Amino acid sequence: MPIPLTEILAGERHGRGITASPPFAVVTMELQRGVMGDLASFPALRQAADEVGLPAHAGQLARHARLLGLPVVHCTAEFRADRAGTLTNTPLHAAVLRRADHLLEGTAAVELISELGPEAGDLIVPRRHGVSPFSGTALDATLRNLGVSVLLVTGVSVNLGVLGLAIEAVNLGYQVVVATDAVCGFPVDYAQAVLAESLSLIATLARTEDLLEAMTTAASSGTGSVEGNAL
Repeated sequence: MPIPLTEILAGERHGRGITASPPFAVVTMELQRGVMGDLASFPALRQAADEVGLPAHAGQLARHARLLGLPVVHCTAEFRADRAGTLTNTPLHAAVLRRADHLLEGTAAVELISELGPEAGDLIVPRRHGVSPFSGTALDATLRNLGVSVLLVTGVSVNLGVLGLAIEAVNLGYQVVVATDAVCGFPVDYAQAVLAESLSLIATLARTEDLLEAMTTAASSGTGSVEGNAL
């Protein structure tokens, strides 16, 4: 039986003490101009994002979290011009880092898409290594210091980044909720399969519309019947 989203976001199903009320944050993954925005290195990813309305939905979730006084944390990727601190240890890195300007720190490519802002109170956690945002960054300490135990995730890609974020988060003791119309990957049918067959095993899946309602209810310490695991 699906767990009501409002219970998850209110921390009622996390199984340990809560230090924030409610204990959740919106966490975005690589929603950057040079990844899936107007300067995208991956045109197919930008197309997939536009098809599901990812930019608009992610913006809605971030704005609603801010209105409720809840954290919005952006996980980004960026690289130095001399590539110091970055190891080309994957075929993906070997391919994209051939471009000298790929997600170069200090350039427009590493900026967040316009739908996200960012706003002054947002937190940005960059990385210059690997394919997921926890290992070797300040993300875990940042979330724990904010009292966060539940992550409401949006971003790209379902193929690697979002899946890696969710796995790392669960291994670190967080509970994960994925906004299914605010994430994407390609090919689109593969991304849908990852959501249905992999992410559904470790995260609650829900649409933005339902999440906005559940966020409001959880923030007011009420209960509701909105349920997750909907593709």
